[in-house]
Amino acid sequence: MRKPGCWPGCKNVSRRKGRHNMTTGFADVNGAKLYYEVTGEGQPLVLVHAGICDLRMWDDQVAAFAEHYRVVRYDMRGYGQSKPVAGAFSPHEDLRALLDHLDIERAIVLGCSFGAMTALDFALTNPDRVSRLILVGTGLRGFDSQLDDMEDPPEWAEAEKAFDAGDYERASEMEVRIWVDGVGRSADQVDAAVRDKVRAMNLIALTNEAVQPAETFRIDPPAAQRLSDLRAPLLLIVGDLDQPDILEVADYLAATIDGAQKVVMEGTAHMPNMEQPDLFNRHVLDWLKPS
Repeated sequence: MRKPGCWPGCKNVSRRKGRHNMTTGFADVNGAKLYYEVTGEGQPLVLVHAGICDLRMWDDQVAAFAEHYRVVRYDMRGYGQSKPVAGAFSPHEDLRALLDHLDIERAIVLGCSFGAMTALDFALTNPDRVSRLILVGTGLRGFDSQLDDMEDPPEWAEAEKAFDAGDYERASEMEVRIWVDGVGRSADQVDAAVRDKVRAMNLIALTNEAVQPAETFRIDPPAAQRLSDLRAPLLLIVGDLDQPDILEVADYLAATIDGAQKVVMEGTAHMPNMEQPDLFNRHVLDWLKPS
């Protein structure tokens, strides 16, 4: 008989004591082993990290959220402690398999950037399993942007050049300039600890990508063509210093999806939860409060 609070495979995990007990482990998911952490009790709240980060981007959220929820965060394959695996995969199918592994039928899902697109794909393909959806700095596959003629930041070309040359440190720094510094800020105007943390997380992902390039499958038709299928209440959070196409997507989703709420966090870029964690946590927890 399963013990209360346990799930299939929970014998193969470790537990850390603290104010909220944390369980860690690796889930066998679609041919990969995904590292995860579970903290707190109550309704599940799943955190899906950005494409230049890993689960550590949520370090300043876990304790606050675990006061009210069972918080699940994990490293997608090729990020953090989850090793890359050869072959194509679907990030939203990995998320579904992870929830199956943890015996979670329904959850609040919060994703940032690439993680937000993964969360949206999951919500569209598994509507009965998402009670509420929070998208931070999200992109939108299949979206007809009005900014297609806008030039990319010059750091994009520099990042690609450095990556091709095997200079992953410089490639990571270029991506930090795009996503952490954001639009109109210099590096010295941003918290150095945030920059350093994102650069280190991204360096793992870039190194893994060089060794084992990732090939991902997304839902078809893409998310932009099936937004009417979204059932979960939606909160959008975006930093006002994020890239123009990200701001455009946030405006579009807020205008298109009935009942969607949008929060703009001033003075932040692509990871507002890392730059202003206390304010970010309040926005999320206030929105999640029962009405």
